[in-house]
Amino acid sequence: MELLRGALTVAWKDVRLELRSREVIASALVFGLIVVVVFNFGLNRSPGSLEPVAPGLLWVAYAFIGVLAMNRAFTRELENGGMDGLLLAPVSRDAVFLGKMLGSLAFMLVIEAILLPVFAVMLDLPTLSPALGLVILLATVGFATVGTFFSGIAVQTRSREILLPILFFPVVVPVIIAAVEASALALQSGPMTGVWTRWLPLLIVFDALYLVICPWIFGYVFEG
Repeated sequence: MELLRGALTVAWKDVRLELRSREVIASALVFGLIVVVVFNFGLNRSPGSLEPVAPGLLWVAYAFIGVLAMNRAFTRELENGGMDGLLLAPVSRDAVFLGKMLGSLAFMLVIEAILLPVFAVMLDLPTLSPALGLVILLATVGFATVGTFFSGIAVQTRSREILLPILFFPVVVPVIIAAVEASALALQSGPMTGVWTRWLPLLIVFDALYLVICPWIFGYVFEG
């Protein structure tokens, strides 16, 4: 309970700051809308032509939006001199990490929920699917966990905007592959057995691994 209370406190602090500034959500939304518009006008819109590539387009947009959002996870503390105060707070390093991860997760889910109907209209996708919603949730948990961890490492370097994507994408590739494959099945009108028996369990396994390993290493990295 102490861990959860500390994590929620850190997450609520980030949410309140974002509600005041709207830096992360506004910039990520603008970027996401630009990506959707470019895909819409840059692809052949003949009937059925977008169905094979639609899941890949969706997750390319979500992946880059995630990097853009998580790049700001620790930047506010660094810019305002609050990093030492955050690390000296009377909570464990695990609580700091989980709070930052929950804040990034909330921001990403809001952005994805707003952009998904835009994708559905512009690319003519049947996105009203419980399976697709579950895939997006599980994949976003993996994104937020890995992204928060590497954001905490990259923020201590001068080239953090470049370093974060370099560290983030190789580690999160299994989540992206599973999300694309599961989304492809969820967007089809046929049976979705593969979603429930193969790809969703794979996403759950990777999320569990990331949620165990990332806070543990984070504690060592920021020790002292």
